Amino acid sequence: MVAPRALRVLLLLLLAPGEGDSTSSYEKPRNVCQGFIGMNQYEDFDLNRTAGCFSKCTRSQEELCHLGNLQRYWLNFETYLVERSQTDTMNTSFLTALVKSINTSVSEDLYFSLTPSQIPKQVTKDEYQHADRVRLPKSLFGSLKSGGPMVRLGIIILDVGLGNVFKGSLLSREDGSSVLNNRMVGLTLGHINVTELAEPLEITFSHQYQPPNMNLSCEFWDAKKGDWSSKGCSTEVGVHRTVCRCDHLTFFALLLRPILDEATVKALIHISQAGCGASMIFLAFTIVLYAVLRFSRQRFKSEDAPKIHVSLSISLFLLNLAFFINVGRGLKGSNAACWARGAVFHYFLLCAFTWMSLEAFHLYLLVIKVFNTYFGHYFLKLSLVGWVLPALIVIGTGIANSYGPYSIRDEKNVTTLELCWFHEKTALYVTVHGYFLVVFLFGAVILSLVSWKIFTLSSATAGKEKGQHWKGVLTLLGLSCLVGLPWGLALLTSLAPFTAYVFALFTSLQGVFIFCWFIVLYCPGQSTVTASSGTARVDHAHTVSHE
Repeated sequence: MVAPRALRVLLLLLLAPGEGDSTSSYEKPRNVCQGFIGMNQYEDFDLNRTAGCFSKCTRSQEELCHLGNLQRYWLNFETYLVERSQTDTMNTSFLTALVKSINTSVSEDLYFSLTPSQIPKQVTKDEYQHADRVRLPKSLFGSLKSGGPMVRLGIIILDVGLGNVFKGSLLSREDGSSVLNNRMVGLTLGHINVTELAEPLEITFSHQYQPPNMNLSCEFWDAKKGDWSSKGCSTEVGVHRTVCRCDHLTFFALLLRPILDEATVKALIHISQAGCGASMIFLAFTIVLYAVLRFSRQRFKSEDAPKIHVSLSISLFLLNLAFFINVGRGLKGSNAACWARGAVFHYFLLCAFTWMSLEAFHLYLLVIKVFNTYFGHYFLKLSLVGWVLPALIVIGTGIANSYGPYSIRDEKNVTTLELCWFHEKTALYVTVHGYFLVVFLFGAVILSLVSWKIFTLSSATAGKEKGQHWKGVLTLLGLSCLVGLPWGLALLTSLAPFTAYVFALFTSLQGVFIFCWFIVLYCPGQSTVTASSGTARVDHAHTVSHE
């Protein structure tokens, strides 16, 4: 009887793990990016598996990650490497490291290279071929003599990828901010806490030329806040390298963020609102003046050029109105209302761009092609392109559900402006930036051909009329407003901050310029200008409607 009873006990012991496994098979497997698995395990397998979270933990997969645990894992690894690891160097695709014993009685500052994809190594002071390096002052080690003759120093270069790990609240991929080259530099003496150094350490980061609208700042990862901080650090920015000086040891990085503070955003909004208000008044004058001239002058009913000018004026008037409503209301109202405001604003912006390109096309027919320019129902066809094409683009963008809340943030990642626009960046780049670039290039090419035509004509008649060149220049300035060249200043806003102000001023005052152009061409007393401008002459001679 003993044997069967012992056998039953043995069977129960053998079955127990199987039953436990059966229960756990119904549990959802734990995700390593939650940070609960292998929190204190630093074998190669664990490091590689956890490093995969740098790419997995994106905004769309954020619910699958515990950023705090992951960040704590790598901070603890830095200490583990110095205190417990038997390895002096590491070289992986995401991390390189050096652990070195340092004599606290060292007589000179120590320099270590931080070259990407290479293990850090000690270099001499004069070894300037290492653009990326760290200088540790001898006073740092001298202050530790009471703890013993030797200390272990750990230097880590960690590639944090494009995900959300070690990004904090200061960085947002939407506005182009990032950890420069996705690289963090960790300096540690293990459990020895080093703060308030009498002489700061220096970390030199090399980089390509950065546009002046981007700000480089030296920051360290504050483990208590779980965010970046610049306390105790200073930044010396150069053209191709930046020097960080900090009074403590931890993880450091060079952050790249746009320069757009709240004061700048408010100033640009005020300039745009004032300019748009003035434009709306003068655009309304242009539309009313055209209506009056159409009833008082018979030829206005058949000419196409004034109709195109007025169509552009109407589209700009409605764009300015949509701008006022959108900026004024912000994100108030329902999601559907915000979606609608973004779509309307997008539609009138595209209408304005399209009519600018149609102005350029009409100018090409008048000045360059001249002959064989008959088109049946000409203005009707232009109207279909000017009003229907943007509608089709907006409908397609709406189907893709690309409209929604849009925020502009300053260099501290504080929201300075909220409006209903695009929440999906790809659609913005394609349907706004790409569309405008095509319009701008087309207008620039046409205006270049017209410039050649005007100044060729003025050279031929230079002896007959004085001031012909000045009149040609003024004509080109007027035409550049019609084809939307001032909007091309948007391409220069990255070169210097003041260009943003120039762009806001000229684009918002476009309606004023169009009104002045309309007055010069079509109001009494225009004959003198018309007689002296080849472009104006062609405008009047070849704009009969073919409807």
